[in-house]
Amino acid sequence: MSEIVTMEAAEALPSDVERLIAKTAPQRNAAVDAYRGLVMLLMMGEVLQFAAVARSYPDSLFWHVLAYNQTHVEWAGMGLHDMIQPSFTFLVGVALPYSINSRLSKGKSFGKLLLHTLWRSLVLIALGIFLRSTHSAQTNFTFEDTLTQIGLGYTFAFLLAFCKSKSQWAALATILFGYWLAWALYPAPGPGFNYAAVGVPLGWHHNFSGFASHWNKNSNLGQAVDVWFLNLFPREAAFRYNGGGYLTLSFIPTLGTMLLGLQAGEWLRSDAPKIPMKRFLIAGTLLIIAGLLLHLTGICPVVKRIWTPSWTLFSGGICFYFLAAFSWVVEVKSQRRWAFPLVVVGMNSIAAYLIAHLWEDFIVENLHINLGYGVFRLFGPGLEPLMLGIAVMSIYWLVLYWMYRRKIFLRI
Repeated sequence: MSEIVTMEAAEALPSDVERLIAKTAPQRNAAVDAYRGLVMLLMMGEVLQFAAVARSYPDSLFWHVLAYNQTHVEWAGMGLHDMIQPSFTFLVGVALPYSINSRLSKGKSFGKLLLHTLWRSLVLIALGIFLRSTHSAQTNFTFEDTLTQIGLGYTFAFLLAFCKSKSQWAALATILFGYWLAWALYPAPGPGFNYAAVGVPLGWHHNFSGFASHWNKNSNLGQAVDVWFLNLFPREAAFRYNGGGYLTLSFIPTLGTMLLGLQAGEWLRSDAPKIPMKRFLIAGTLLIIAGLLLHLTGICPVVKRIWTPSWTLFSGGICFYFLAAFSWVVEVKSQRRWAFPLVVVGMNSIAAYLIAHLWEDFIVENLHINLGYGVFRLFGPGLEPLMLGIAVMSIYWLVLYWMYRRKIFLRI
């Protein structure tokens, strides 16, 4: 399913960060690794349970802000947690030009690259289904999670990477407009639509009215496709709706996010060793403005859960800002020492993803068995979830650091 890649790494202490990074990854972009590391830490950081702490301190704005940004918004809008999946997807696109160039330089033919890409896509889809099935009585065929969404679009992004920049932008525009048009032409739910039948509770205040209602929860084109598509697979019970409103069809605009990352990666390679800061900032600003205009005019709301075209633009703009910020600090200002903990995680993102999804219950159970509960209540019962989460996060990072020091990098 995957391979262990050995890279030359220096046996150095964290104090020798600049020498370590330079020798470990001479052809890697440390800013990209640090950005990816932040994304993975945000995902792994769910164990910190800010929402549980906020409930213990109902009058604390600090904890409520942290809790808000560690959960997905219910429908329209964005919190920091909502940027995990688009950032991960965007960075897959950023890495594509480097990956293709590396393999071509080793004499790999286009055919071999394509076969490897198809294999990688299948593995990502299979891995996503496997992780979604870990607590199920049978295989849970679902295609809306991060890995399967990337896997479904990855081969298309690979093929477009061999096209000229103008063709890539044209493909992005075609994908987003075509997807928007298909949803706009699909019948909107009428005033008598039975939302309760598709898992939308009575009094839910996030549905749109008018033209924007084409993008209401579980009453849209993507929902109709999933009711047909997901019931083609063996299931414990017939699929009726996804409780969070997530959709298989979202892989199409998700591909758009990957293409934005592909463009950023090509700018990084073509301008190297300079950082195309101006391009990043201009692209980010224009994309955010475009996404907001579509949302505010009601043409296409910004909704992450169904990955609307306006969300692709809006979140893509924020990804460009993140990449610009990390590039400026890490590459332009050469402030790499602080980025070391992020780089450790970012260079082993697949391992981090698996650890976060498979190890949490095991680690928590063993911490309680061996240390008891009292040690996590030293600062009061309200902070117990946070202290437990810090212990779990520390173990996650130490495992990844151990892998880093021993030159073990998991790749698909």
